[in-house]
Amino acid sequence: MGNTPYAVVVDGVKKSFGSVTALAGVSLKAETGKVLGLLGPNGAGKTTIVRILTTLLQPDAGTATVAGIDVVKNPGAARRIFGLAGQYPAVDEMLTGRENLNMVGRLYHMPRQLAKQRADELLERFALTDAANRPIRTYSGGMRRRLDLAAALVVRPQVLFLDEPTTGLDPRTRMELWDVIRELVADGATLLLTTQYLEEADALADHIAIIDRGLLIAEGTADQLKGRLQKDVVQVRVTHPDHAQSAYEALKVLGNGSTQLDATSGWISVPVPHGPQGLVEAVRLLDERKVAIADISLRRPSLDDVFLTLTGKPTAGE
Repeated sequence: MGNTPYAVVVDGVKKSFGSVTALAGVSLKAETGKVLGLLGPNGAGKTTIVRILTTLLQPDAGTATVAGIDVVKNPGAARRIFGLAGQYPAVDEMLTGRENLNMVGRLYHMPRQLAKQRADELLERFALTDAANRPIRTYSGGMRRRLDLAAALVVRPQVLFLDEPTTGLDPRTRMELWDVIRELVADGATLLLTTQYLEEADALADHIAIIDRGLLIAEGTADQLKGRLQKDVVQVRVTHPDHAQSAYEALKVLGNGSTQLDATSGWISVPVPHGPQGLVEAVRLLDERKVAIADISLRRPSLDDVFLTLTGKPTAGE
């Protein structure tokens, strides 16, 4: 990749499926040696971008390059320098972990001994050595995901595309995979990461791009995006779960359409322009409705708040 400042460049890319427009002219860049987080609500076009960049789809218009290589004009050369780990582990259930990695190496025309050596290295790196000779059908979801990521690294790719790599994993396994991703970046890899977990983008991404309805609607660092709201957030949990809806209705006036109610936890989040004043006003409104408060706090905006404000929707897996 040399001194190329951007490892991934998408310029004016459009893609439609019949009458449905998936991408309406998206342009974005991933800096070499950094993590670009790609966020968007359900159906925004995140996976379509990844499929175009990894030569699985052709755009209707625009260009896309990986390490300076045009993925449409020279797909074979592009495939030799990137790795892909999709939403679902792409491993053969009937083979063992070691056999899967050996097979990937051989498909890339690696010499037999080198493919075996690389498989052993990756099995150790991803803590799969003890399970190396077991069929994949006996692996847990987290083990399959780690093996899938290992398979994407067999040829030491310069650029790695991770399409919702931690979807469906428990919190502990997700954190372990985050550590692996940080190691890859420390080793010099460039990552494009799509995710439905905003805390994941906050923790891993150097730069974040938010797309909605096939268009790029915002980009920047996590702090830059949060700063755009210029609002604090009042968080409230009521004493009686039956009163959560009543509290939500009372506080909607403060949130100007951006108030959120988490039905599972009972927490209500209200973006307010003047934090301390908004906190006092929230208490007054709930007191008027005779709603008892179990907990209330004031915090800075999160990526969740940015996302909801910009798209009007919560995140969801594509």
